[in-house]
Amino acid sequence: MRPLAAACRLLAAIALLAAAAGATAQQQNLAANGLFLIAKPALTDPNFARTVVLVTQAEDASTVGVIINRPTSLKLADMLQGQQHPVHNYRHPVYFGGPVMRNVVVSLFHSEKPPEHAAFHVLKTIYLTMHPENIEKLIANPQARYRLYVGFSGWAPNQLESEFMRDGWFVLPADEATLFRDKSEGLWEEMVERAMRLGPRASR
Repeated sequence: MRPLAAACRLLAAIALLAAAAGATAQQQNLAANGLFLIAKPALTDPNFARTVVLVTQAEDASTVGVIINRPTSLKLADMLQGQQHPVHNYRHPVYFGGPVMRNVVVSLFHSEKPPEHAAFHVLKTIYLTMHPENIEKLIANPQARYRLYVGFSGWAPNQLESEFMRDGWFVLPADEATLFRDKSEGLWEEMVERAMRLGPRASR
């Protein structure tokens, strides 16, 4: 199968969700699918070299997501200066989500029902949001399962397909266990090995 055709088929399989600025509850209830993009060893773009990126597709056919294996030394309290939040509830690193809007806080979180405010529905019970009220509620809940990122990753319509043609990525289905594993060290190597075992099925 031609790489571009295979990539388009995979991306077409992702449910089209409303953009984060205008999602509705009805749209959020639609089935959703997320994918992992695993940078191939030859990919040298410093933004994405040795990364694992969770992606989904917006209704305008652009692709959005977050890098899940680049923890930073940023402190949540420093990011939310002047705001009153129980930041001690968040015990994980703040991750670098990608090169787009690096000053924006993004959250990937588990929820059994659609959130009240705009979010991308990535997997059955997984959402991606940059809406401040969603994030405030997550921080306030010590039982919430979530990760925080600064910035996100994004590709314009057809841009990612051109990267597939240049053979830059492996593609694998996303799963919740990988998204919320305790440590991201070694994740890229593990995912490359998994993709290599699958051979052409994961190579796009």
